[in-house]
Amino acid sequence: MEINEETIYESKTSTLDDILIEKLEKTLHKPTQSVAVHDVAKIAAEHSAVDLAIAASHLPPYARAVLFQNFINIDEQIKFLINTDSTTRISVFREVSDKEISDVISQMPPDEAVEVLEDLSERRYRKIIESLEPSKAMRIREIEKNARNTAGRFMTNEFFAFSMEVTIGQVSATIRNHPGIDLTRRIFILNQEGELQGYVPARNLIINDPDIPLKQIMRPILHKVFAEESREEIIELVDRYKISALPVIDDKNRLIGVITYEDVLDALEDVLDETIGSVAGTSEKVGENESSFKRFLSRSPWLIVTLCAGLINVGVMSTFNNFEKGMLTFVFFFVPLITGMSGNIGIQCSTVLVRSMALGLVTPGNRRAAIFKEVQIGCYAAIFFGILCSILIHLMDFVGFAGVSESPWAIGLIVSLGLFGACLTGTLLGVLSPFFFVRVGVDPAVASGPIVTAFNDFLSMTIYFLIAISVSSIIL
Repeated sequence: MEINEETIYESKTSTLDDILIEKLEKTLHKPTQSVAVHDVAKIAAEHSAVDLAIAASHLPPYARAVLFQNFINIDEQIKFLINTDSTTRISVFREVSDKEISDVISQMPPDEAVEVLEDLSERRYRKIIESLEPSKAMRIREIEKNARNTAGRFMTNEFFAFSMEVTIGQVSATIRNHPGIDLTRRIFILNQEGELQGYVPARNLIINDPDIPLKQIMRPILHKVFAEESREEIIELVDRYKISALPVIDDKNRLIGVITYEDVLDALEDVLDETIGSVAGTSEKVGENESSFKRFLSRSPWLIVTLCAGLINVGVMSTFNNFEKGMLTFVFFFVPLITGMSGNIGIQCSTVLVRSMALGLVTPGNRRAAIFKEVQIGCYAAIFFGILCSILIHLMDFVGFAGVSESPWAIGLIVSLGLFGACLTGTLLGVLSPFFFVRVGVDPAVASGPIVTAFNDFLSMTIYFLIAISVSSIIL
């Protein structure tokens, strides 16, 4: 079948990535290094550092450092390091000096610097930190002391906060004198003890008179978090209330950092990568340009689980093979149908529940109702497809399929009852497994992956064979 290329959707950004990759590969494969470097510098000047950061992950390691060193200014180098992947940063750091790294880190926001510095060796990390200004190094260490995937880890501790008596004119002057600090959409207000009192939208600094004190136009803080809050809780809070800049406080209500909307988007991307990997049964980060062998190693643990489950299933079939006689011989042919149907029903149930749990739609108050609804849907599916399967088996006998003509009504009854039991088993496993994983502290997205599939194959096949043997012993 020929695929029409026009039917394949390509976004503008993906097309741009392909163009940049092709440009860079052609340039870096030229025979003379001097011409290549000149052309790379031209490409770096003509295109956004963000786009080049993404394209760089497809280049050979040495080429990534060449691209980094040919940006026209340090701001472009900062954008490149922030937006590229860990593999590219490691490749760049191998080729550049400690001074070059230090110059870039000194101009970088502390929260972004923490992420970049993680790709340095311990020895080089200490040298870079010691070369920075003490205030900058202290801000970086303050963020690093927080646990991963918490509010304190991806907040920025460079922000604008003023006392209530300060005027708008004074605020504007302070902001102009500190161009290195990114202006969030909110200016925070503190009392004399440094406690968080409220905020002023950045827009109000423009539309109000410069002599007005901040206390006259400040608004109350409705939502704030501690540094220990998990990133999932932060994402849910910001998404629900559309908070542009979320304050992070300590136990004395003192402002220690700010989480911006951009920080939340970065965290959300990491969560989605991890969730997709969990669902697929792999620790591999989606889109990561690692070697094929490394990607295989990240996928292999769950594949081993599937392999072991398959061997157990062989043992189950071998055990029930002792009961094989006449009609039961044909019953074995329906095993793929049984495991496939029950597996899909279980995956549907668990996926819907995991999604609802992630969106906050399943709460302790409505948990039983959610479980009952999914079980009810599973029962409907089991009854409908069980009856449908029996009818189709009779139709197979009508059109002359070999083997069915021996006892079509008996085989139809056995398979339909077995399918009903297997689908019901898959439903219960798919519904209960997400809540079990939450209880034991494991990401419930794992429940939609190989664990449910492996256990479902074993249980559904066992149920099917037990029903088949029981029914055949009665009717034969």
